Amino acid sequence: MAYLDLGGFNGQPLATSGALEAAATLTALEWQVVAIAQRDRLSSLEAPSRWSRFFALFFGGDRASPRLADSKLEALRRMAVLAWHKGYALPKQEIAAFHESGYSIDHLELLLARVSQGRAALNEGRAR
Repeated sequence: MAYLDLGGFNGQPLATSGALEAAATLTALEWQVVAIAQRDRLSSLEAPSRWSRFFALFFGGDRASPRLADSKLEALRRMAVLAWHKGYALPKQEIAAFHESGYSIDHLELLLARVSQGRAALNEGRAR
């Protein structure tokens, strides 16, 4: 498993959350994709198997993975699903696909910061 190394910048902190928001922003639609990705399973990142397509064909229902039509939003959804489930432990190939779709490292940091706040709030709510 590959991990994203956000350290190693000569001992300097990356940035405060206010500076991240100034450097990179996401649209309201993109934040909706991030919020919806919270409910997606990791299995939604995989291609549907022959069995799931077979069952969907004969028994109805939508057993296919929920892919977005827009490739940029799909890359964001994939990264958000991984962030919700794995935190900062992200595969290198997914980070590369995220960057290839047009997002910067600032976008990734902003996404991870927001998701980690959401995860902390969820864990705090469960602890009560």
